[in-house]
Amino acid sequence: MTPLSLCIADISFLLDLKLDNILMTFENEDILPNFNKDQTTSRPMQCKTNPTSGRTVYRCHNDFGSLDWRELRKMLPKIVDFGLATRLESDSQGRVRNETAGFHPIQPDQYRAPEVILGCPWSFSADIWNIGVLAWNIIENTELFHHVHDSQGHYNPKTHLAEMIALLGPPPKELVAKSDAMAEFRWSNPIKNDTGRLCRNGREYFNGPFFNENGEFLHNGLIPSRKLEDSILHLEQKERQAFLSFVALTLAWHPGDRQTAAELMEHPFLNG
Repeated sequence: MTPLSLCIADISFLLDLKLDNILMTFENEDILPNFNKDQTTSRPMQCKTNPTSGRTVYRCHNDFGSLDWRELRKMLPKIVDFGLATRLESDSQGRVRNETAGFHPIQPDQYRAPEVILGCPWSFSADIWNIGVLAWNIIENTELFHHVHDSQGHYNPKTHLAEMIALLGPPPKELVAKSDAMAEFRWSNPIKNDTGRLCRNGREYFNGPFFNENGEFLHNGLIPSRKLEDSILHLEQKERQAFLSFVALTLAWHPGDRQTAAELMEHPFLNG
């Protein structure tokens, strides 16, 4: 619940949400004090001290004993590494203020929201997309999107969008029209993309456009034969339907169609 609470703060951060940035607390608060006590008595940690600076470096240690399953419910997720988080201002209703909406490229490749790829403004709702994609990592232990990189390991927005279309259907024409309008926008400071090319807006950065003037995808041959419901293998039928209902409110093409974090916290899938 911690990521959801952060998303609806009056002054919030758009987070770099991925599994690497979510850690779990210990199940018992006595674990670390007991570990520290052991280091001064029975199990001193290996270390080396620089004779010049006097700095001591300790060997990495991750053996804190067996997990106490009786205390498992006390373990909580914590977001870490705010180095790439973006601060946004919101009003009293939790809506981002227009003057603080973001425009530059954000998010890890697997979790990148469609409005970011299409060069449109983004706000807190991009985090909601992250949560929807992250759900597959947590429940299915796999990535939802399988084709986000090319053979050289570079991010491929064409195949990423193609997979979105396969799983969610085509994007609304309104979003494509907004992407076209934003093609005239220019960043105040150009940014280099993965290939080293200096880019002035999102369309240049991600090598768009991806849709023609009628809103039709330009790379239909890249759309795989996948269905969203077929990617859920570890839930029973009742849970699967609740899960699909939940992700439908997060993985919406249009940012305005995604529920807020506060609304999602009331969903039966999180409270069943």
